[in-house]
Amino acid sequence: MVSLTPKKGHLLIAEPSIIGDVAFNRSVVLLAEHNQEGSIGFILNKPLEFRLNELVPDIKKSFKVFNGGPVEQDNLYFIHKVPELIENSIEISNGIYWGGDFETIIDLINNGAIREEDIKFFLGYSGWENMQLERELGSNSWVVSENDYKSSIIKKSTLHFWKEKMLELGGDYIIWSNAPENPSLN
Repeated sequence: MVSLTPKKGHLLIAEPSIIGDVAFNRSVVLLAEHNQEGSIGFILNKPLEFRLNELVPDIKKSFKVFNGGPVEQDNLYFIHKVPELIENSIEISNGIYWGGDFETIIDLINNGAIREEDIKFFLGYSGWENMQLERELGSNSWVVSENDYKSSIIKKSTLHFWKEKMLELGGDYIIWSNAPENPSLN
């Protein structure tokens, strides 16, 4: 698979060479924004031990929360596929939206109108300043891929997502898909 030029809605797949980077080792990131000012994304496959109702007591349901990245980890962010229910949403691409009115979300979750497969919550985000992501791509830290899952990426498997992407990339990546996360354990 040939790495693409990054744009909103693409996936960044961490190269196996990012061993030791606690935040991004074995990460799959959805790019929510990519422009001349920089890039913003959310790590899709790093669930936290926190549940949404533990962070927001007004919410009665126990949705998973993910580590979105190392920036602003004390803030809650979300992507979803129900813009008709959540005002002020911004389309990323392929039916995936970012943000919107949080008070509305609380009511919709509590009333069962939004289910966990419709929305994904993150503490923090991944951010790159102007040209930083391009430099990381130049040093082979990431592979850029289309989001073939479209809006169903919200409910996509989390723990094995990076491994699945390695297998899809094929070639030498197949070997890395089964390597231990810490090579010294090999």
